[in-house]
Amino acid sequence: MGARVQAGGAVGYSKYRWLVAMGIFLLLAFTAPPSDTRPLRTKYVIIVVIDGVRWSETWGAAPGLIPHMSTTLKSNGSFLSKFFNDAYTYTNSGHAAITTGVNQPINNYGDELPANPSIFQYFLKQSGKPATAAWIVSSKDKLHILADTQRPDWKGSFQPSVNAGKNGPGTGYRADSLTLVEALKVLKTHKPNLMLINFMEPDGYAHAANEKFYLRGIARSDRYVQQLWDFLSKDKHFRGNTTLLVTTDHGRHLDGIDGGWTEHGDNCAGCEQIFLLALGPDFRKIQIQNRHTLIDIAPTVARLLNFEMDSVVLVPHIDTTVVQFSMADTVLTPRKDSVRLETKLDITVLKGKPIKELFSAKTRKQLGL
Repeated sequence: MGARVQAGGAVGYSKYRWLVAMGIFLLLAFTAPPSDTRPLRTKYVIIVVIDGVRWSETWGAAPGLIPHMSTTLKSNGSFLSKFFNDAYTYTNSGHAAITTGVNQPINNYGDELPANPSIFQYFLKQSGKPATAAWIVSSKDKLHILADTQRPDWKGSFQPSVNAGKNGPGTGYRADSLTLVEALKVLKTHKPNLMLINFMEPDGYAHAANEKFYLRGIARSDRYVQQLWDFLSKDKHFRGNTTLLVTTDHGRHLDGIDGGWTEHGDNCAGCEQIFLLALGPDFRKIQIQNRHTLIDIAPTVARLLNFEMDSVVLVPHIDTTVVQFSMADTVLTPRKDSVRLETKLDITVLKGKPIKELFSAKTRKQLGL
């Protein structure tokens, strides 16, 4: 919803197998491996994505609608105000950036998988744990795509468990209150090491131009994050060894730009400005001034849970192809577009980096950051 850029056409990923093979051959490496001695206490990581909230209604007006996050929670963790989605500012692409560490244009309707494997797949493969050790619990049904990848050497493998929408893909969005119930149920039952939770109401009601419910969705999300942290802090299984990361996938247009708060899209300051609130036993209590982006979350999670991500990744980009038609074509057939958008793939090294400022100097040294 609300995306101004969509990839045109499906990508035949099998034809790019040689790209993956070449990349792995040329750069047979991973992100810097974790230290042999593990200085971290984190055993569980929960990522909460409050979908599509604008800075001006959240941290730009704090405490306002977010009294829990901006006071109690912020004082107990690290906060990044210079945090951005500086690529594709719509739901599926933003979430894929969080979970794969790669910015990519992706169909926003739930029928295209990310180009690269996710933190869930990396974790499950390297830990040897079952699918119930990693979960996606989402109000938006279309975010089931985060469980898999189109990369041939990973597709269909090491997929996490998914609880999305009313009853899976194609069943519609679910109220965030119910998503919180489902998330807590999963935490109590399966005790997963890694989980992503999507709260969709701010974004959904903004697209419906319902300002009252958009603002209500922000306030409720703030309360749900506090309830979640209270549970994690008190439960004997998660207490003292769980990290909580709270962010958003994209912001919204500034007033007077392309529909203002009701919409979002790329190359917009209001859409790119987001935030990251990070709480956990291994983080400092500090406001971080350095600039970071969504793709830095995945490598940070990798360090926290002691797994490695491939240093070679596929990076989709939209390529414009000019299509020329003869005069006869333009006369005898309906008018056709002269420009076709196609998705091309390149190989490159992983750009996202662990957010080292979260850790103390001693921990950074032990982690090799």
